[in-house]
Amino acid sequence: MKIASKVNPLLTLSYMTTEHENKYFDRKSARIRVSDLAPHISGFANADGGTLVIGISDKTMELEGINSVGEEKINNLINAPKDGCKPMPKYQEEFLEITNSKGDPDRLLLLHIFGSVDQIIRTTPDKTYLRIGDKTREMLGDNLRNLEYSKSARHYEDEINTDIKISDLDSELISAYKEHVGAEDLTTEQVLRARGFIKEQDGKEYLTNAATLLFAKNIQQFYPNCRIRFVRYDGSFAKVGTEINITRDYSIEYPLLRIIDKAKDFIATQLREFTALDDTGRFQIVPEYPEFAWLEGVVNAVTHREYGMSGNFIKVSMYDDRLEIESPGKLPNVVTLQNIKNTRYSRNPRISRVLTEFGWVRELNEGVKRIYSDMANFFLDEPVYSEPEESVRLVLKNNIVMRTMRQKGRTKSSIGESVWEHLDDIERGILTFLTGRGKAKRSEIEAYVGKATRTVTIRLNRLIDQDLIVATGNKHDPNRTYELKK
Repeated sequence: MKIASKVNPLLTLSYMTTEHENKYFDRKSARIRVSDLAPHISGFANADGGTLVIGISDKTMELEGINSVGEEKINNLINAPKDGCKPMPKYQEEFLEITNSKGDPDRLLLLHIFGSVDQIIRTTPDKTYLRIGDKTREMLGDNLRNLEYSKSARHYEDEINTDIKISDLDSELISAYKEHVGAEDLTTEQVLRARGFIKEQDGKEYLTNAATLLFAKNIQQFYPNCRIRFVRYDGSFAKVGTEINITRDYSIEYPLLRIIDKAKDFIATQLREFTALDDTGRFQIVPEYPEFAWLEGVVNAVTHREYGMSGNFIKVSMYDDRLEIESPGKLPNVVTLQNIKNTRYSRNPRISRVLTEFGWVRELNEGVKRIYSDMANFFLDEPVYSEPEESVRLVLKNNIVMRTMRQKGRTKSSIGESVWEHLDDIERGILTFLTGRGKAKRSEIEAYVGKATRTVTIRLNRLIDQDLIVATGNKHDPNRTYELKK
């Protein structure tokens, strides 16, 4: 009969006595001091939960059991989360009947610690721990602050900013905000105070970080990294040094209530359009990515990024085959890569509320779901979310390779296989490009096939003679265009 936990069936006796400890599992001897369990309980609770298996030596892996320590100690072990932590985390104890290493009937005690969603779980000596990999680490300084932010115990957006004054806010944005919330008759101070954007400290009132990020006239004066950096690369990989392949590097630096509009306008000018023949033989313009998908990616980055991480900014990277949107900070709290389509949680609830009131943020997680559906409607790969280092990355693939293959197939089918077989690679490339583009100048064709003017001109004339393409405009005019003959 297999011995395994009913709470977590992965934890079989074989697993618990052979596998390495990890983020969700740790083993301890029953001889451990009860107070020494508290850091591990705090660590599991502040991460994603985990199980303490008591009765197996963490040093020798010997199956010691717990009976030898007596019922009083066992009861103390069971109560360790309640007695050793504050507040008490949610947990469940479980006993497993085993035969110990001496051949005697015995038991293991499993303490299943559930992850705390909204609270920091500290030990009674007021220390805070986090489970990272197979280690339990005490959180201090900035690490503790970041943990507190992610648990909603403390929001960076609610901290006061002693440097900014009401006069530093953008009056147009304030007026627009009053209109959106139906408070045109109230003073700016009244509106900001009612929405938690003004807080009192030592008898004085100060604006919060959220108010500054949303409304500041000169955001760079207060938050130099409240910006979106757009970088376009030539090719599918970023190169460095003498081979650096950046063709555009542009920073969008505005308060949050302006930055999304400005980013939308600029990024739209950088994205490409493709022209393809539809089933009726007409050319249809198809955008490189569905607008909602990339714009919602930018909106989510602005709304949910970790503004407390100094030195970081949102980055939008454009490659030949994909668009990447990277935002500082891990996914907030209960949101994971696995549940991101259906789980909503805001790291910055006040900022999120204002952006929602302005129509940017979608409720009920409709935004992420629609990114997936819009990409599918464009016959593109699913969006890919990941968490590299201390950030969240969204990758949208444009599938240019497959589009080129389909264009080649359509071109070949359109002109006939026998004609296609008698063309050289440059001529095939020109026809494929025109299939996708519809109409193009010679300079654009040269850039696509990577050949010199004379070589391309010879091929264009040859294709005209074969009645495969037509030209519009004087042959000496640099703006002369070429297109497939319909």
